[in-house]
Amino acid sequence: KFRDTFSFNAIIPEDPLLISPTMSEVADFIKAEVLYGKDKLSTQAYRYSIAAMHLNNYLERLTDHCLIITPGDRDDIVMGALMAHRSKNFPSIAGIILSSGTKPSKTILSLLDGLPYTIPILLTEHNTYQTATLLNDLHSQFTPEEPEKIFFALKKFEEYVDSELLAKEIIQVKSEALTPKMFEYIITKKAKTRRQHIVLPEGEDERVIRAAHYLLEREIVDITLLGNENKIKTTASKLGLNLTKASLVLPETSPQLEKYSNVLHNLRKHKGVNLDHAQDLMNDVSYYGTMMVHLEEADGMVSGAVHTTQHTIRPALQFIKTKKGFNAVSSVFFMCLSDRVIVYGDCAINPTPNAELLSEIALASSETARSFGIEPRVAMLSYSSGSSGKGEEVEKVKKAVSLVKEKDPSLKVEGPIQYDAAVDPKVGKKKMPDSEVAGKATVLIFPDLNTGNNTYKAVQRETGAVAIGPILQGLNKPVNDLSRGCTVPDIINTVIMTAIQSQGED
Repeated sequence: KFRDTFSFNAIIPEDPLLISPTMSEVADFIKAEVLYGKDKLSTQAYRYSIAAMHLNNYLERLTDHCLIITPGDRDDIVMGALMAHRSKNFPSIAGIILSSGTKPSKTILSLLDGLPYTIPILLTEHNTYQTATLLNDLHSQFTPEEPEKIFFALKKFEEYVDSELLAKEIIQVKSEALTPKMFEYIITKKAKTRRQHIVLPEGEDERVIRAAHYLLEREIVDITLLGNENKIKTTASKLGLNLTKASLVLPETSPQLEKYSNVLHNLRKHKGVNLDHAQDLMNDVSYYGTMMVHLEEADGMVSGAVHTTQHTIRPALQFIKTKKGFNAVSSVFFMCLSDRVIVYGDCAINPTPNAELLSEIALASSETARSFGIEPRVAMLSYSSGSSGKGEEVEKVKKAVSLVKEKDPSLKVEGPIQYDAAVDPKVGKKKMPDSEVAGKATVLIFPDLNTGNNTYKAVQRETGAVAIGPILQGLNKPVNDLSRGCTVPDIINTVIMTAIQSQGED
């Protein structure tokens, strides 16, 4: 319900990035075959350009991100356009449409097949005039398959619209449920309130570069990318991304290498690490990034898109170490379901925790949940609810619950409890009618890694839930691990979570 006097005005200026179709949209709209550049279909076309004149005259008319329409037998235009795209003296091209169903000559096709990188080249049965006429009726849309376009739209919205004022005007009812969109909005806003500096050791990976561009453009965090500066810049340029605000560092040529090596040597010499060994380790991006965090030259680190979990967290365990009161590092996933966000712990680190460690994981997970705006109601999971089952694993969970209540009497915790009784109000009321947690748990603690890891992956795949994490807890400084199958949004979300963790460390 809106107020009777509701009035709100905001203007977002027209921008080619908001209104221009992607090459994927173009291909779908004119039902074209994609001959080359299938991995570059997210490129946007700002304008359409028919190439009919001689090449030397046509090249003068190229503009940034234009889509060239030309008959398929114009080998000169195809090759000239590709060379112009790669030249620093000419603008980048969105793609080429070959009209009339004609492919280039076999020689040109052979040449194209051998190129390591090419722009999208489409083939359509329509003639040049029909193709151009059709494209005039194409209106770009926002789809889930185009996250970069959505990210840019959000940036523009934040830049020109007073979202807080708008929210005050239209939000009349507050809900106790924390939806994924609300959660994403809250954590992004929180990260921006006190901008942190995050180091990304896998700076040459395309997904990491895309994530860094988005995070910097929206001014969410400051970023250092580790890796070869030329490789990073070349990849960013080919993708049309801006990394001018990022710091680029190659550990082996860094002026900080000697200092970092000396620090590592002093920290680890009791373990037999001499200075030469320390310098060898510090050439590794995981060690270098972790040392930046240790020396407070970065506020947090996110890695794992390329490296294993062990490779990512080993340096942190060696010299960042665990917080006082913590015996081990554990993890949580923030599971963004269709209607709520719940916390799973521990699904990534500890294979067979005993009762003491399980209680520590529960307490750490509840603290993590609360720091991200989720009121913890903790369910300690098992294969039975209440006193209905017996066995060694059930007794372990019972003991863990007892320890949690002893350490934090104010925390709402229930267990042992089955998953359905923890999250389904009807089942929870039936199985444990007097429980404050049953049916409305927000933090679910799994009895072992096997159960937890399989459950989070099953829920993620079968429901389409977004799993943010693993978010590590228990370290003195925030270091977080990614899955090697992570997507760009996964990296973005983990960086944002890491930034918020580091705010708490200040």
